[in-house]
Amino acid sequence: MVSTVKDPVLAVMSLSGGNDGLNTVIPYNDPHYRDYRKALGINEDQIIPISDQLGLHPAMAPLKKHWDEGHLAILQGIGYPNGSLSHFRSMDIWATCEPDELGLTGWLGSVIEDVDPKGENVLTGVNFGRGLPRSLAKEGVAVASVGDLSTYGLLTDMGAEAQRTEALDLFGRMYAPAIGQGAVDDYIRRTGIEALKGADILTTAPGMYKSEVEYASTAMGGYLRDMAQVHNADFGTRVLFTTAPYNIFDTHANQAVAQANLLQDVAVNIDSFMTDIRQLGKSDNVTLFFYSEFGRRAMDNGSGTDHGTGGVAFVIGDHVKGGLYGEYPSLAPGKLEDGGNLQHSMDFRSAYTTLLDQWMGLDAKAIIGGSYEAIPFF
Repeated sequence: MVSTVKDPVLAVMSLSGGNDGLNTVIPYNDPHYRDYRKALGINEDQIIPISDQLGLHPAMAPLKKHWDEGHLAILQGIGYPNGSLSHFRSMDIWATCEPDELGLTGWLGSVIEDVDPKGENVLTGVNFGRGLPRSLAKEGVAVASVGDLSTYGLLTDMGAEAQRTEALDLFGRMYAPAIGQGAVDDYIRRTGIEALKGADILTTAPGMYKSEVEYASTAMGGYLRDMAQVHNADFGTRVLFTTAPYNIFDTHANQAVAQANLLQDVAVNIDSFMTDIRQLGKSDNVTLFFYSEFGRRAMDNGSGTDHGTGGVAFVIGDHVKGGLYGEYPSLAPGKLEDGGNLQHSMDFRSAYTTLLDQWMGLDAKAIIGGSYEAIPFF
Protein backbone atom coordinates (compact mmCIF):
# COMPACT_ATOMS: atom_id res chain seq x y z
CA MET A 1 0.00 0.00 0.00
CA VAL A 2 1.47 3.33 -1.09
CA SER A 3 1.47 6.17 1.42
CA THR A 4 -0.98 9.00 0.76
CA VAL A 5 1.12 11.47 2.77
CA LYS A 6 1.81 14.65 0.83
CA ASP A 7 5.49 15.13 -0.06
CA PRO A 8 6.89 12.31 2.08
CA VAL A 9 10.40 12.88 3.40
CA LEU A 10 13.00 10.14 3.84
CA ALA A 11 15.67 10.76 6.48
CA VAL A 12 18.60 8.34 6.55
CA MET A 13 21.38 7.95 9.11
CA SER A 14 24.39 5.70 8.57
CA LEU A 15 26.18 4.32 11.62
CA SER A 16 29.50 3.85 9.86
CA GLY A 17 32.04 1.34 11.05
CA GLY A 18 29.85 -1.72 11.59
CA ASN A 19 27.64 -1.48 14.67
CA ASP A 20 27.48 -4.61 16.84
CA GLY A 21 23.89 -5.75 16.33
CA LEU A 22 24.21 -8.62 18.81
CA ASN A 23 24.74 -6.14 21.65
CA THR A 24 22.22 -3.63 20.29
CA VAL A 25 19.22 -5.96 20.09
CA ILE A 26 20.19 -8.70 22.53
CA PRO A 27 18.92 -12.31 22.58
CA TYR A 28 19.08 -12.37 26.36
CA ASN A 29 17.29 -15.71 26.74
CA ASP A 30 19.56 -17.53 24.30
CA PRO A 31 22.20 -19.45 26.31
CA HIS A 32 24.63 -19.20 23.40
CA TYR A 33 24.71 -15.42 23.81
CA ARG A 34 26.67 -15.73 27.07
CA ASP A 35 28.91 -18.37 25.51
CA TYR A 36 29.96 -15.98 22.75
CA ARG A 37 30.01 -12.81 24.80
CA LYS A 38 32.06 -13.81 27.82
CA ALA A 39 33.75 -10.41 28.02
CA LEU A 40 31.09 -8.19 26.47
CA GLY A 41 27.79 -9.76 27.52
CA ILE A 42 25.36 -7.14 28.82
CA ASN A 43 24.08 -7.83 32.33
CA GLU A 44 20.55 -9.16 32.13
CA ASP A 45 19.25 -6.71 34.73
CA GLN A 46 20.39 -3.83 32.49
CA ILE A 47 18.80 -5.08 29.26
CA ILE A 48 15.53 -3.39 28.22
CA PRO A 49 13.12 -6.21 27.28
CA ILE A 50 11.03 -5.76 24.13
CA SER A 51 9.90 -9.40 23.93
CA ASP A 52 10.37 -12.59 25.90
CA GLN A 53 13.51 -13.27 23.85
CA LEU A 54 14.99 -9.92 22.87
CA GLY A 55 15.94 -6.69 24.58
CA LEU A 56 17.67 -3.40 23.81
CA HIS A 57 21.09 -2.31 25.00
CA PRO A 58 20.52 -0.05 28.03
CA ALA A 59 21.97 2.91 26.13
CA MET A 60 19.04 2.65 23.70
CA ALA A 61 16.60 3.59 26.49
CA PRO A 62 15.56 6.94 24.90
CA LEU A 63 14.02 5.00 21.98
CA LYS A 64 11.99 2.62 24.16
CA LYS A 65 9.05 5.03 24.30
CA HIS A 66 8.86 5.00 20.50
CA TRP A 67 8.73 1.20 20.68
CA ASP A 68 5.97 1.40 23.29
CA GLU A 69 4.05 3.87 21.08
CA GLY A 70 4.26 1.39 18.20
CA HIS A 71 6.38 3.58 15.93
CA LEU A 72 9.78 1.82 16.01
CA ALA A 73 10.42 -1.07 13.62
CA ILE A 74 13.47 -3.28 14.16
CA LEU A 75 14.83 -5.11 11.12
CA GLN A 76 16.65 -8.24 12.28
CA GLY A 77 19.45 -10.04 10.50
CA ILE A 78 19.77 -7.42 7.78
CA GLY A 79 22.56 -7.75 5.24
CA TYR A 80 23.13 -9.23 1.78
CA PRO A 81 24.55 -12.46 0.26
CA ASN A 82 28.29 -13.03 0.48
CA GLY A 83 28.70 -10.04 2.73
CA SER A 84 31.93 -8.08 2.42
CA LEU A 85 33.92 -7.41 5.59
CA SER A 86 35.55 -4.34 4.06
CA HIS A 87 34.12 -1.06 5.34
CA PHE A 88 34.61 0.69 2.02
CA ARG A 89 33.16 -2.12 -0.09
CA SER A 90 30.20 -2.82 2.16
CA MET A 91 29.32 0.88 2.45
CA ASP A 92 29.54 1.07 -1.31
CA ILE A 93 27.17 -1.88 -1.74
CA TRP A 94 24.61 -0.34 0.60
CA ALA A 95 25.01 2.99 -1.21
CA THR A 96 24.70 1.77 -4.79
CA CYS A 97 22.91 -1.61 -4.50
CA GLU A 98 25.69 -3.05 -6.68
CA PRO A 99 27.14 -6.13 -4.92
CA ASP A 100 29.03 -7.45 -7.93
CA GLU A 101 30.63 -4.34 -9.41
CA LEU A 102 31.59 -0.85 -8.30
CA GLY A 103 28.67 1.47 -8.96
CA LEU A 104 28.80 5.25 -9.26
CA THR A 105 25.09 5.94 -8.77
CA GLY A 106 23.81 6.26 -5.21
CA TRP A 107 20.31 5.00 -4.48
CA LEU A 108 19.33 8.28 -2.82
CA GLY A 109 20.78 10.21 -5.75
CA SER A 110 18.26 8.36 -7.91
CA VAL A 111 15.49 9.17 -5.43
CA ILE A 112 16.34 12.88 -5.64
CA GLU A 113 16.28 12.73 -9.43
CA ASP A 114 12.94 10.87 -9.45
CA VAL A 115 11.15 13.34 -7.18
CA ASP A 116 12.72 16.37 -8.90
CA PRO A 117 13.53 15.22 -12.46
CA LYS A 118 14.19 18.71 -13.82
CA GLY A 119 16.44 19.67 -10.93
CA GLU A 120 14.25 22.66 -10.08
CA ASN A 121 15.06 22.60 -6.36
CA VAL A 122 18.73 22.47 -5.37
CA LEU A 123 17.64 21.49 -1.85
CA THR A 124 15.66 18.38 -2.77
CA GLY A 125 18.50 16.45 -1.14
CA VAL A 126 20.64 17.73 1.74
CA ASN A 127 23.56 16.00 3.42
CA PHE A 128 24.48 16.94 6.98
CA GLY A 129 28.21 16.44 7.37
CA ARG A 130 31.43 16.75 5.40
CA GLY A 131 31.96 15.51 1.89
CA LEU A 132 29.55 13.95 -0.57
CA PRO A 133 28.24 10.54 0.57
CA ARG A 134 28.17 7.88 -2.11
CA SER A 135 24.47 7.19 -1.42
CA LEU A 136 23.61 10.69 -2.68
CA ALA A 137 25.94 10.77 -5.67
CA LYS A 138 24.45 10.72 -9.16
CA GLU A 139 25.61 12.43 -12.30
CA GLY A 140 23.82 15.74 -12.76
CA VAL A 141 22.14 15.65 -9.33
CA ALA A 142 23.04 18.52 -7.02
CA VAL A 143 23.20 17.89 -3.29
CA ALA A 144 23.92 20.52 -0.66
CA SER A 145 26.27 19.47 2.16
CA VAL A 146 26.05 21.31 5.47
CA GLY A 147 28.81 20.86 8.01
CA ASP A 148 27.35 23.24 10.61
CA LEU A 149 24.21 25.21 9.86
CA SER A 150 24.91 27.71 12.64
CA THR A 151 28.03 28.95 10.83
CA TYR A 152 26.85 28.36 7.27
CA GLY A 153 25.65 31.90 6.84
CA LEU A 154 28.95 33.32 8.03
CA LEU A 155 30.82 31.98 5.02
CA THR A 156 32.06 34.48 2.49
CA ASP A 157 31.56 33.55 -1.16
CA MET A 158 35.18 32.42 -1.17
CA GLY A 159 34.60 30.37 1.99
CA ALA A 160 31.53 28.71 0.50
CA GLU A 161 33.45 27.89 -2.66
CA ALA A 162 36.25 26.44 -0.54
CA GLN A 163 33.76 24.27 1.35
CA ARG A 164 32.34 22.96 -1.93
CA THR A 165 35.84 22.31 -3.27
CA GLU A 166 36.74 20.39 -0.12
CA ALA A 167 33.59 18.25 -0.39
CA LEU A 168 34.24 17.36 -4.01
CA ASP A 169 37.93 16.80 -3.32
CA LEU A 170 36.99 14.27 -0.65
CA PHE A 171 34.76 12.52 -3.19
CA GLY A 172 37.58 12.50 -5.73
CA ARG A 173 40.19 11.10 -3.37
CA MET A 174 37.84 8.35 -2.22
CA TYR A 175 36.66 7.14 -5.61
CA ALA A 176 39.28 8.05 -8.23
CA PRO A 177 41.41 4.95 -7.50
CA ALA A 178 38.40 2.71 -8.07
CA ILE A 179 36.59 4.32 -11.01
CA GLY A 180 39.30 6.43 -12.59
CA GLN A 181 40.09 10.12 -12.33
CA GLY A 182 38.33 10.84 -15.61
CA ALA A 183 34.99 9.58 -14.29
CA VAL A 184 35.41 11.58 -11.10
CA ASP A 185 36.34 14.76 -13.02
CA ASP A 186 33.32 14.28 -15.27
CA TYR A 187 31.02 13.90 -12.27
CA ILE A 188 32.41 16.99 -10.58
CA ARG A 189 32.20 19.06 -13.78
CA ARG A 190 28.58 18.09 -14.39
CA THR A 191 27.40 18.79 -10.87
CA GLY A 192 29.47 21.95 -10.87
CA ILE A 193 28.48 24.91 -8.78
CA GLU A 194 24.80 23.93 -8.57
CA ALA A 195 25.16 22.45 -5.11
CA LEU A 196 26.23 25.87 -3.85
CA LYS A 197 23.05 27.59 -5.01
CA GLY A 198 21.17 26.36 -1.96
CA ALA A 199 23.60 27.97 0.48
CA ASP A 200 21.82 31.32 0.61
CA ILE A 201 18.51 29.57 1.18
CA LEU A 202 19.87 27.30 3.90
CA THR A 203 21.19 30.24 5.89
CA THR A 204 17.60 31.32 6.53
CA ALA A 205 16.65 28.06 8.29
CA PRO A 206 17.88 28.91 11.82
CA GLY A 207 15.84 32.11 11.83
CA MET A 208 12.64 30.11 11.21
CA TYR A 209 13.35 27.62 13.97
CA LYS A 210 12.34 27.99 17.61
CA SER A 211 12.60 24.99 19.87
CA GLU A 212 13.34 24.08 23.45
CA VAL A 213 14.36 20.52 22.59
CA GLU A 214 17.94 19.79 23.55
CA TYR A 215 20.37 17.74 21.49
CA ALA A 216 23.68 16.31 22.68
CA SER A 217 26.69 18.55 22.07
CA THR A 218 28.21 16.01 19.68
CA ALA A 219 28.62 15.83 15.92
CA MET A 220 25.54 13.62 15.63
CA GLY A 221 23.57 15.99 17.84
CA GLY A 222 24.52 18.92 15.63
CA TYR A 223 23.65 17.11 12.41
CA LEU A 224 20.23 16.02 13.64
CA ARG A 225 19.43 19.47 15.02
CA ASP A 226 20.38 20.98 11.66
CA MET A 227 18.24 18.34 9.96
CA ALA A 228 15.26 19.37 12.07
CA GLN A 229 15.84 23.04 11.21
CA VAL A 230 16.00 22.39 7.47
CA HIS A 231 12.90 20.20 7.55
CA ASN A 232 11.05 22.80 9.59
CA ALA A 233 11.89 25.51 7.04
CA ASP A 234 9.81 23.86 4.29
CA PHE A 235 12.43 24.17 1.58
CA GLY A 236 10.93 21.24 -0.28
CA THR A 237 13.70 18.91 0.87
CA ARG A 238 12.67 15.29 0.37
CA VAL A 239 15.88 13.44 1.25
CA LEU A 240 17.84 14.15 4.44
CA PHE A 241 21.06 12.24 5.05
CA THR A 242 23.72 12.09 7.73
CA THR A 243 26.37 9.68 8.87
CA ALA A 244 28.30 9.07 12.04
CA PRO A 245 31.93 10.21 11.86
CA TYR A 246 33.85 7.80 9.65
CA ASN A 247 34.15 4.27 11.08
CA ILE A 248 33.34 5.36 14.61
CA PHE A 249 31.38 2.13 15.22
CA ASP A 250 34.42 -0.02 14.40
CA THR A 251 34.77 -1.38 17.94
CA HIS A 252 37.64 -3.87 17.76
CA ALA A 253 38.72 -2.89 21.28
CA ASN A 254 37.23 -1.23 24.37
CA GLN A 255 33.77 -1.92 23.00
CA ALA A 256 31.91 -2.08 26.32
CA VAL A 257 32.35 1.63 26.98
CA ALA A 258 32.68 2.79 23.37
CA GLN A 259 29.50 1.18 22.03
CA ALA A 260 27.48 2.26 25.06
CA ASN A 261 28.53 5.87 24.48
CA LEU A 262 27.87 5.63 20.74
CA LEU A 263 24.43 4.04 21.10
CA GLN A 264 23.47 6.62 23.70
CA ASP A 265 24.53 9.39 21.33
CA VAL A 266 22.41 7.87 18.58
CA ALA A 267 19.37 7.20 20.78
CA VAL A 268 19.37 10.56 22.57
CA ASN A 269 19.66 12.54 19.37
CA ILE A 270 17.16 10.53 17.34
CA ASP A 271 14.68 10.88 20.20
CA SER A 272 15.40 14.63 20.24
CA PHE A 273 14.89 14.84 16.48
CA MET A 274 11.58 12.99 16.53
CA THR A 275 10.36 14.95 19.56
CA ASP A 276 11.46 18.21 17.97
CA ILE A 277 9.69 17.76 14.65
CA ARG A 278 6.55 16.53 16.43
CA GLN A 279 6.44 19.62 18.63
CA LEU A 280 6.99 21.73 15.53
CA GLY A 281 4.03 19.99 13.88
CA LYS A 282 6.29 18.65 11.12
CA SER A 283 6.55 14.92 11.86
CA ASP A 284 3.64 13.54 9.85
CA ASN A 285 5.58 13.25 6.59
CA VAL A 286 8.97 12.04 7.92
CA THR A 287 10.33 8.50 8.17
CA LEU A 288 13.83 7.96 9.58
CA PHE A 289 15.86 4.87 8.63
CA PHE A 290 19.16 4.14 10.38
CA TYR A 291 21.56 1.28 9.76
CA SER A 292 25.19 0.15 9.72
CA GLU A 293 27.06 -1.38 6.79
CA PHE A 294 27.55 -4.69 8.60
CA GLY A 295 27.37 -6.25 12.05
CA ARG A 296 30.08 -7.87 14.16
CA ARG A 297 31.10 -11.46 14.80
CA ALA A 298 29.30 -13.55 17.39
CA MET A 299 32.39 -14.26 19.49
CA ASP A 300 33.99 -11.30 21.23
CA ASN A 301 37.77 -11.01 21.15
CA GLY A 302 38.14 -10.23 24.83
CA SER A 303 37.90 -6.47 24.40
CA GLY A 304 35.82 -5.86 21.29
CA THR A 305 34.39 -7.58 18.23
CA ASP A 306 35.63 -8.08 14.71
CA HIS A 307 33.86 -7.38 11.41
CA GLY A 308 30.81 -9.56 10.84
CA THR A 309 27.84 -9.82 8.50
CA GLY A 310 24.18 -9.94 9.61
CA GLY A 311 23.21 -6.82 11.54
CA VAL A 312 20.24 -4.75 12.64
CA ALA A 313 18.53 -1.64 11.27
CA PHE A 314 15.71 0.57 12.52
CA VAL A 315 12.82 2.56 11.08
CA ILE A 316 11.00 5.21 13.09
CA GLY A 317 8.16 7.59 12.26
CA ASP A 318 4.52 8.46 12.82
CA HIS A 319 3.39 6.09 10.06
CA VAL A 320 5.72 3.22 10.96
CA LYS A 321 4.12 0.04 12.27
CA GLY A 322 6.46 -0.86 15.05
CA GLY A 323 7.61 -4.37 15.80
CA LEU A 324 10.20 -6.99 15.03
CA TYR A 325 10.69 -7.87 11.36
CA GLY A 326 12.77 -10.66 9.90
CA GLU A 327 14.34 -13.57 11.73
CA TYR A 328 16.96 -13.07 14.39
CA PRO A 329 20.19 -14.83 13.34
CA SER A 330 20.62 -18.18 15.04
CA LEU A 331 23.47 -18.56 17.52
CA ALA A 332 23.15 -22.34 17.61
CA PRO A 333 26.25 -24.40 16.80
CA GLY A 334 26.51 -24.99 13.08
CA LYS A 335 24.29 -22.03 12.23
CA LEU A 336 27.01 -19.42 12.05
CA GLU A 337 28.74 -18.63 8.77
CA ASP A 338 32.46 -19.21 8.27
CA GLY A 339 34.50 -17.20 10.74
CA GLY A 340 31.68 -17.02 13.28
CA ASN A 341 29.55 -14.55 11.38
CA LEU A 342 25.81 -14.19 11.93
CA GLN A 343 23.75 -15.23 8.94
CA HIS A 344 21.65 -12.53 7.35
CA SER A 345 17.95 -13.29 6.98
CA MET A 346 16.80 -10.03 5.37
CA ASP A 347 18.27 -8.32 2.32
CA PHE A 348 18.80 -4.59 2.88
CA ARG A 349 17.24 -4.02 -0.54
CA SER A 350 13.94 -5.29 0.89
CA ALA A 351 14.09 -2.40 3.37
CA TYR A 352 14.86 0.00 0.51
CA THR A 353 11.99 -1.46 -1.52
CA THR A 354 9.55 -0.74 1.29
CA LEU A 355 10.85 2.78 1.88
CA LEU A 356 10.73 3.63 -1.82
CA ASP A 357 7.52 1.88 -2.92
CA GLN A 358 5.35 2.32 0.15
CA TRP A 359 6.66 5.57 1.58
CA MET A 360 8.14 7.65 -1.24
CA GLY A 361 5.75 6.28 -3.89
CA LEU A 362 8.59 5.52 -6.31
CA ASP A 363 9.51 2.56 -8.49
CA ALA A 364 11.97 0.76 -6.22
CA LYS A 365 12.84 -1.86 -8.82
CA ALA A 366 14.21 0.79 -11.17
CA ILE A 367 16.25 2.42 -8.43
CA ILE A 368 17.78 -0.62 -6.76
CA GLY A 369 18.01 -2.78 -9.86
CA GLY A 370 15.79 -5.70 -8.94
CA SER A 371 12.69 -6.99 -7.19
CA TYR A 372 12.84 -7.64 -3.47
CA GLU A 373 10.10 -8.59 -1.06
CA ALA A 374 8.68 -5.63 0.84
CA ILE A 375 8.58 -5.62 4.64
CA PRO A 376 5.22 -4.57 6.14
CA PHE A 377 6.50 -1.90 8.53
CA PHE A 378 4.13 0.84 7.35
